[in-house]
Amino acid sequence: MSDLLLPPEHRYAKQIEERRNEDGSELSVLNLGPTHPATHGIFQNILLMDGERILDGEGTVGYIHRAFEKIAENRPFYQITPLTDRMNYCSAPINNMGWWMTLEKALGIEVPKRVQYLRVIIMELARIADHIICNSVLGVDTGALTGFLYVFQYREKIYEIYEEICGARLTTNMGRIGGFERDWSPAAFKKINEFMDEFPKIWEDFENLLTRNRIFMDRTINVGPISAEKAMSYGFTGPNLRAAGVDYDIRVMQPYSSYEDFEFNVPVGKSGDTYDRFCVRNAEVWESLKIIRQALDKLPEGPYHADVPDYYLPPKEDVYTNMEALIYHFKIVMGEVPVPVTEVYHPVEGGNGELGFYLITDGSRTPYRLHFRRPCFIYYQAFNDMIKGQMLSDAIATLSSLNVIAGELDA
Repeated sequence: MSDLLLPPEHRYAKQIEERRNEDGSELSVLNLGPTHPATHGIFQNILLMDGERILDGEGTVGYIHRAFEKIAENRPFYQITPLTDRMNYCSAPINNMGWWMTLEKALGIEVPKRVQYLRVIIMELARIADHIICNSVLGVDTGALTGFLYVFQYREKIYEIYEEICGARLTTNMGRIGGFERDWSPAAFKKINEFMDEFPKIWEDFENLLTRNRIFMDRTINVGPISAEKAMSYGFTGPNLRAAGVDYDIRVMQPYSSYEDFEFNVPVGKSGDTYDRFCVRNAEVWESLKIIRQALDKLPEGPYHADVPDYYLPPKEDVYTNMEALIYHFKIVMGEVPVPVTEVYHPVEGGNGELGFYLITDGSRTPYRLHFRRPCFIYYQAFNDMIKGQMLSDAIATLSSLNVIAGELDA
């Protein structure tokens, strides 16, 4: 049998035996995961160790593979949205909005300006929530629990905003083809404005706790670095690519949802190490706050959904009292409205990078093919390359800074 077909622990046995014969010392095989608390998800990495130093490693995926793409081929378009929630569940509204925009591109629907601005607000709030989780948990993985406890209450406040808008918190199933299911209430805007008033001071305190903390810097600088060339060859995008020094952001390069209307900077690092990834995400939170403030200040008047009765669910009160509305509701949910034959790809700047939807339709009630481009699936391929020669504790910090989300990895 070819060595490549053997499990990693069997392939490593030869290296372990050779090392023992050379100088009497022994290498060891460490199974990091799939359910170790430090992996923050169902990941397995089989590592070849020399003491605490990593000589080689191989990751396995698929522990929570749920066949989303195959399921999507058997679901009407409206019923696919809950699948997108369960990829990067740390910023589910971005997944939702990306899917709606993909469908709108396929159907040739132009959504009102107000809808585009509302989408920007909710996507940037989701980005902030995602970065709160990533950077505060990185603090925990390097021994600093205080920052995590301090900022997590503001992730909760973002979830309260979600709840006010759509009734859900983590897996939001937010929005509709062409817009939102209802206009945002005054209470939603009140919660957003309160968050915008309070959170900047909290985030500044969090940065002061860690950014120039000598222990944190020693644990993260030159840990898990990746060069710009190698990051691009793997297909990195988002904060992990920008931390390596590549100025690439979908919101700037391929603007969608009126992102071209807003002024913001794209934070870029230099060394592509764990510290740079932390700093880039910190800076992105400030830029997201800037975008949200501009969107609130310039929010246009107008409808909260496009005028597309063939695809937009009628109001619930009409469904209960009007036969035509009931028929439309049934036809839309069950996928009985014909969809044009087309092939589209639409990317959005997700919390972790380029989240893309590649959709092929054949005119039937379900997609002929739907592929999710998940950034975490790409990052995880590079993980074992990034930790070779590093200490075991460095591997934990590196994985945390890449923000690999199991649900997105194994869709």
